[in-house]
Amino acid sequence: MEKGLIHLYWGDGKGKTTAAMGMAMRALAAGKRVVIVQFLKGGESGEITLLAQLGAEIYRGKQGTKFVFQMTPEEKEETRVLQNNNLKIAMDKQADMLILDEACAACQLGMVDEALLKEAVYQKPEGRELVLTGRDPADWMRDAADYCTEMHCCRHPYERGIGARKGVEY
Repeated sequence: MEKGLIHLYWGDGKGKTTAAMGMAMRALAAGKRVVIVQFLKGGESGEITLLAQLGAEIYRGKQGTKFVFQMTPEEKEETRVLQNNNLKIAMDKQADMLILDEACAACQLGMVDEALLKEAVYQKPEGRELVLTGRDPADWMRDAADYCTEMHCCRHPYERGIGARKGVEY
C-alpha cells in the first residue's frame, strides 16, 4: 500500500479550496475514493455539484450564509455539532483521499472539536491522502503536513470593488 501524505494549503490568498478540489478531480479520474468535508461553508459552490456527480462524497458544514460572527450561540452550537458529526462520518469512510476544507478556520473558531480534528490527521489510515485548507493553520497542522503551501495575496479584485463571480470564485 502506498503511503498517504498530508497536504496543507493555507494563507490569505485565493486558491486554497481550488487546489484541494483539483486534487479531488485528479484522484477521482484515477479511480480513487474521495470524501470531502467542507467546514463553515453553506450556500452555492459550483465545484461541489460536479464533484458529487463524479463520485465524491461531500459533507457540508452548515446551512445558510451567515458567518460565524453573525450566528447566535444556538446556531453556533448547532453548526459545531453538525461539523463534528460530518467529520466523524468522513473519518469512518474507506476514502483514498479525505479533504477537510476550511479546517483551519473551523479549528481556530472552535467550530469543530480540535481533538477530533487531530485524530483525523494523526490517526489517518496509512494509505489515505489528507488535505487541509484554510487561512491560519494551528502550529500542529503545519508540523504534521508533508506538503505545506502558503498562498499569499498580492492583489485581489475585491480591493477594487469587484465581487465574487460564479464559475470563478464560487
